[in-house]
Amino acid sequence: MSSNFPAHGRAERPVQEHEVAHDHAHDHPHAHAHPHAPATKKRAPAPAIGCGACCGGTSHAHAEGDDDDHAGHDHGVLPSWQRIIAALVVALGAEVCHWFELQYVGMALAIVAIALSGLGVYKAGIQSLLNLKLGIHALMAVAVTGAFLIGQWPEAAMVMALYAAAERIEDQALDRARNAIRSLLDLAPETAEVLQADGSLHKQPVDQITLGATVRIAPGARVPLDGTVTRGESAVDQAPITGESQLADKAVGDALYAGSVNQNGELHMQVTAPPDDSLLARIVHAVEEAQASRAPTQRFVDRFAQIYTPIVFVLALLLAVLAPLVAGWSWHDAIYQALALLVIACPCALVISTPVTVVSALTAAAKRGILIKGGSALEQARTLRVIALDKTGTLTTGRPSLVEWQALAAGDEADSAHVAWQLASRSDHPVSRAIAQGLAPTLPAHLEHTAEDIQALPGRGVEGRVYGRRHVLGNLRMVREMHLSSPELEAQLALHEQQGRTVTLLAHDNAVLALFAVSDQLRATSSEAVAELKAVGVQPIVLSGDNPATVQAVAREAGIEDARGGLLPQDKLDILAQLQQQKGPTAMTGDGINDAPALAKADVGFAMGGAHSTGMAMETAAIVLMNDDLRRIPETIRLSRDAHRVLWQNISLALGIKVIFFALALMGMATMWMAVVADMGVSLLVVANGLRLRKWR
Repeated sequence: MSSNFPAHGRAERPVQEHEVAHDHAHDHPHAHAHPHAPATKKRAPAPAIGCGACCGGTSHAHAEGDDDDHAGHDHGVLPSWQRIIAALVVALGAEVCHWFELQYVGMALAIVAIALSGLGVYKAGIQSLLNLKLGIHALMAVAVTGAFLIGQWPEAAMVMALYAAAERIEDQALDRARNAIRSLLDLAPETAEVLQADGSLHKQPVDQITLGATVRIAPGARVPLDGTVTRGESAVDQAPITGESQLADKAVGDALYAGSVNQNGELHMQVTAPPDDSLLARIVHAVEEAQASRAPTQRFVDRFAQIYTPIVFVLALLLAVLAPLVAGWSWHDAIYQALALLVIACPCALVISTPVTVVSALTAAAKRGILIKGGSALEQARTLRVIALDKTGTLTTGRPSLVEWQALAAGDEADSAHVAWQLASRSDHPVSRAIAQGLAPTLPAHLEHTAEDIQALPGRGVEGRVYGRRHVLGNLRMVREMHLSSPELEAQLALHEQQGRTVTLLAHDNAVLALFAVSDQLRATSSEAVAELKAVGVQPIVLSGDNPATVQAVAREAGIEDARGGLLPQDKLDILAQLQQQKGPTAMTGDGINDAPALAKADVGFAMGGAHSTGMAMETAAIVLMNDDLRRIPETIRLSRDAHRVLWQNISLALGIKVIFFALALMGMATMWMAVVADMGVSLLVVANGLRLRKWR
């Protein structure tokens, strides 16, 4: 699986232009590099939450350095908490001096408070005005300058100090969402026990362990790197990777993932990936890249804020000029209310309302084994009306198994089982392997291969000499060619085929000896997932290239009424187009290369992310189910709907409270410090509401 998953974090992956931009624009102290990453490997940047239109430009504009407002969200403008607290105390002193009419002392204290808390913001605002960019820092610079000029210097100081405090609180709250998924990397230990050539164990930092090295994992220890088990058996908790609560049994040849926990047995594994290319690291990188992309609602809000801020400037100017002429206000009061209107207009709460919600939802999904590659996929999932499911590897396990067998001729059943095992175990065909594995527990241990002259019969089966006699293990076509078929036998085979089983027959020259029914079993969770999909109002259908009878049988077992088999990839595309036109938004779920075109065509593509899935499917799909559990699809739909509800709750709060304060300003009842407190409160409220999704269940 790790070799197939899209390598978002590979060092050799070409660095895209937008990644370079974000690297420069969004570095901040909390986005530290993981200790496992090589020093030369630059970590993916934390997503740019809380900037964008709030600061008066797009993220690309920030990256190019042409919007100074953006710096505030990188901590380049905002002061430390010590300076902010000092500024608040000094600003309060300025208010006291104003009450006692100590004008010059109060003005001096106000200047000190502004210098402590808002000098960087003020400079950035002036620069933005010179560049004709009307962001939040420009609003603050105009408001503070105007307040000072009309003698409201205590309020100018308090407004700047409160603004700096609000921004610092927002940044810290947003860091929690921004870095929640990154904390998963800390699950992988920094050192590991490496087996040396002389058989001894040596503890080494994981970033110094070479590919192909053998690592010992003690019971209770965390797996340090991705690898393959070479010795031992154990149960492993890999919930951080797949979101699956059940333990996974591991034996020789099975994959292990960094960050999972070995439960009870000692394991040795061969390292298959460096620490910055482990599946865990690539999941984190993929989510970070998804966070950096903007969801449709977020893009709408950003565009709205970019238009809204200049309009507010015009309204404030009109209020300052027209209120004295039309409503008889004093010029002092009109200018003061206009300045308060500018502070009220700060779009931070509005702009923050969307990314924090999207990031929290993406993080919650990743922790449950659902890798959503962007806000667009998250928002689109709530609109789904139909979901098309592939059969093999999606509804079913993708691994054929022996479900029934019976002897058809007189004689010892054990002899038939032994002969069938001898032939099946020498064949590479999936059906033969299923028969061999199914029969092995019924036979004596440590059986030796005694079959001779083994020969594959393409399209028919396999033949060989067992007990000195020629036997064949193959399909009905081969038995017909041997003239051993009968109406009774074919009727019996038809009953199995109606149940979606593949039937293989054991025969020699004179008779058919046994019948073996192999089936790709329905996943244990498929029926429950189908019921949950119906419960959320999504119609499941099956689109498969397998034979129609088998597809119908599997669909019936899963509880799906509409099942279509014998389809080529182009057929799936055509059906998807029809469903999208007739039913509405349609999803596709699959795991193979042949599913990739349909995954790309669908409104939302879900890829199975297990060991048998292909890289093509996972790269094409918008959402990857890391634990192959179809129940994660209705979970994704529910999460999408909850995220959409929280998004619009936040937007309504941000706009609704601003409307109230706009009305107060127009009635001459607003104050600047009141506006900042209200804006700070709304910002924190929408952040807290969005962060709730991190705990989504």
